[in-house]
Amino acid sequence: MTGAGRTPLGRAGRLRLRHSLDVAERGADLLEQKLRILRAEHERLLSAERSAAGAWRDLLSEAEDWLLRGLFLGGEQALDAAAEGIGPAEVTLRWTTSMGVRHPAAAAVSVPARSPTTAAPTNTALVHAEAAYGRALRAGVEYAAAHAAAELLGAEVIRTRHRVRALRRHWIPRLREALDRADLALEQAEHEDGVRRRWAARSPER
Repeated sequence: MTGAGRTPLGRAGRLRLRHSLDVAERGADLLEQKLRILRAEHERLLSAERSAAGAWRDLLSEAEDWLLRGLFLGGEQALDAAAEGIGPAEVTLRWTTSMGVRHPAAAAVSVPARSPTTAAPTNTALVHAEAAYGRALRAGVEYAAAHAAAELLGAEVIRTRHRVRALRRHWIPRLREALDRADLALEQAEHEDGVRRRWAARSPER
């Protein structure tokens, strides 16, 4: 591509500049279209993130209330005994792509059932706490996935916006200035060529 800071000579150089300007303007239009779509999708993901965050906080608060009741009734020994029968949870993410950006689309959590060989919690409050923490865990994973998706789309919004600004504020104006200089130089050259032709036509008479 012809550099915007140096005016090329002749019609060929002007055509190259015209082509470069057309490509830059089409690219800026496409990026602006992409930016509009990205912003709409980003807003949707931010709304989903806020909703997931609220659900997670509510469920976590409920689980903590049941835990405090269980501790009050059975003490820390009852909590330690109840925790022995709980295995690790498994998280599965489903991914998707939006406007070239890969991000989490959904999350699933598998909480294993308590082993039949372990004793159940010694009081009802801890039973409720165990179930409530399972729900809070699922909600927390969903919130984490929604947060990651919003962050990834947000980063692409920023990158695309910077590219549009670079084209609109810097590259395209430079190409236009270079094209104007090329037009002026070509017009001047054609004028000088016309003058020389007229002088050459008058030479035999003189």
